[in-house]
Amino acid sequence: MHPSDPRVLSLDGIHRSRRQLALRYGIGDLSFHTTFWYDDVDLPALEARHGVEVMQRIYLHVALFDLNKLVSLRPDAIDLGPWRRFVTPALAALWRTVTHRIFAQWRYENDLPDYETPPLPVADEPDGIGPLRIGPPTDGRPDVLAFCGGGKDSLVMNGLLQRAGVDYGSFVYAHSVYGRAAPQHALIGRLLDRCTPQTRHRMWSYDDTLDAPIIELCPELGTKTLCAGETPSALFAAVPVMLAHGYRRLALGHEASANVGNLVWDRTGEMVNHQWGKSLEAERLLNGYLQAAVVADARYFSLLQPIHDAVIFNLLRRDAAALDATHSCNVAKPWCKRCPKCAYVWMNYMAWLDPAAVEAIFGENLFDLPENRVAFRQMVGLGAHTPFECIGQIEEARVAMRLCAAKGVVGAATAECLPKLPPLDLDAFAARFMGVDAAGCDMPPGLAEGVIPQMKAAAEAGLAYARRWLGAG
Repeated sequence: MHPSDPRVLSLDGIHRSRRQLALRYGIGDLSFHTTFWYDDVDLPALEARHGVEVMQRIYLHVALFDLNKLVSLRPDAIDLGPWRRFVTPALAALWRTVTHRIFAQWRYENDLPDYETPPLPVADEPDGIGPLRIGPPTDGRPDVLAFCGGGKDSLVMNGLLQRAGVDYGSFVYAHSVYGRAAPQHALIGRLLDRCTPQTRHRMWSYDDTLDAPIIELCPELGTKTLCAGETPSALFAAVPVMLAHGYRRLALGHEASANVGNLVWDRTGEMVNHQWGKSLEAERLLNGYLQAAVVADARYFSLLQPIHDAVIFNLLRRDAAALDATHSCNVAKPWCKRCPKCAYVWMNYMAWLDPAAVEAIFGENLFDLPENRVAFRQMVGLGAHTPFECIGQIEEARVAMRLCAAKGVVGAATAECLPKLPPLDLDAFAARFMGVDAAGCDMPPGLAEGVIPQMKAAAEAGLAYARRWLGAG
């Protein structure tokens, strides 16, 4: 560590055992740890198959995209010690770009328009390690590894794969920032019991950074909030699962709304996007690097990138019997009912699905809860910016609120917000949010042929549903 320089962020150790990858970081005289546990990955066996240096290089990737959360403590420099030998100019450029873009929200919240993400130190000589190849699947094993977080996007993605006749495995990870791991895995397992994955793989992530009292106890660091790049971190943490089980396709459920930010920051002119790590831009950057430097025949993509939430909630209608097994809250799982994520999902469930089924899950009218007042105002465009959460765009929230009102689901939030909204042009809304942009995604052709027609049918059914309740617009 660097107790003499409190602004140097260091990678102090990477240790692996059979099922565990343990990472240790430091900044000044503070120490932080993250541990990843795998239920069916044998790391020494992967080292025997691919080489120790090859796997250590992969461990470094896992560490780097986990370590970026400590940029929240405003380091001026980064020291990787002996692990620097694996850092190429391409990796350094990717890491800095991804971290800088994800941390736009953190810079905005901390009023740091001029803060620059420190560069990674690059190796003096190339390590000579090229990308691995997995090869086509054998023995009938699935080729697609579908990330599953337990929410409505996971349920829709599983349904699309199942109805397309695609065999797939599921990858589930529990993160300590969301509470105890066992309840998280139990909740997601309950959803997967309603789906058809051929195999299930689990990971546990224990992190003592994001839940530490850094802000309260270390005011000299000058940070008000903490940030982390969870999606890129999960990608590289999944690589050992790919190698151990022969998956070449990593499928996520990131919809088109992730491509649009929460606001344009007037002090920098940049788009601040809470969901940038899920965006198509991020997906293409990460996939390009993955293929060029890590696993040449891999493919990292979002199955839901061609569509917005207005179509996703209509796809969900096909699997409404499993609705009670979903959860989306990041505060208190399955639902705290008093955060922007809960408020947004509840409103859209009520808008596009059977209100009686939704009432059975939530048991409360979230429009009437005073804790949600600001969130509803922000999500329909009556605040300075939309909530910093993984939710849809303003127009989608407005249509959902109107649908709720048309169906008799009303409360304090609808009474306050609806009179202030501009008139609805349903045709314009449908053109932008209820289409299927098959060309604007990187879904593998073999999957697209079975998935895109399902999306188009749901888009048509959704528009007919909206017209029935809201009129021609």
